[in-house]
Amino acid sequence: MFESTGVPLPAESLLILTSLYAAKTHHLSLEGVMASAIIGAILGDNLGYEIGRRFGYGLLEKHGSKIGLNSDRLLLGRYLFRHYGGLGVLMGRFMAILRIFIALLAGAVRMPWLQFFFYNALGGTLWGGSYVFITYKLGEQIEDFSGPVGISVGVVAVLGMVGGFLFLRHHEHALLEKAKLDEEQYLARQKKKRTP
Repeated sequence: MFESTGVPLPAESLLILTSLYAAKTHHLSLEGVMASAIIGAILGDNLGYEIGRRFGYGLLEKHGSKIGLNSDRLLLGRYLFRHYGGLGVLMGRFMAILRIFIALLAGAVRMPWLQFFFYNALGGTLWGGSYVFITYKLGEQIEDFSGPVGISVGVVAVLGMVGGFLFLRHHEHALLEKAKLDEEQYLARQKKKRTP
């Protein structure tokens, strides 16, 4: 839970150790460990989202230009999270560094909460359930399984991020125009919802 709120803690290692302990000693149940992992992941991400929503955007507006995040890029971030953020939230759950910050970023750029919640719950369930179940069932052989798979996922993630960065850089102006139009429509819908 704490890792998902933005605190860099070794959640995967804890899940693996706890699952191995449960498998060897039977002092903890598989279902209990899975439920704890899933609930912790979902609750932590929702806390991280709320922290990002309340404080993150203001900090990015104030200091974002120091790292290349001007107001146009923040607008572009809101657009991308609104339309494609679900996949980022889902996949971010399986990448160690991204898992720590994805909820904070989603909140900071004002990704719609229901969309975030759906993909967060799906990602937390798949992540927590699969790590615990696989570790519990494979026991000592988890190192042989996770090594090649982890490296493959890491390589694909890096290639995806580099490709995404190059795509965004090449199409930033066109995407920014779409983002501005989308933001106007989004704000109009929000205003319409608030007026009786």
